[in-house]
Amino acid sequence: MRTTVDIDEHVLLEVKTVAATSGRTMSAVIEDAIRQALIKRHPAPRRPLVTLMTHDGGGLQPGVDLDDTSALLDLMDAHDR
Repeated sequence: MRTTVDIDEHVLLEVKTVAATSGRTMSAVIEDAIRQALIKRHPAPRRPLVTLMTHDGGGLQPGVDLDDTSALLDLMDAHDR
């Protein structure tokens, strides 16, 4: 959508510089800046922290190779049966 906005000349110069150095249009730079300002105005609600349960299992089980995904999946499938 096209609209007309008065922008301070120093701000416009900065927008032109950012657009030129980032390879984007001035419209894209201005739109991103407005979007960021609106996001800061309505921050996402804070979610409660989740506590993850862990245990000291003494390391990997024999035969487990974390670099071998298919073997790891086979071990987990065998454990579920």
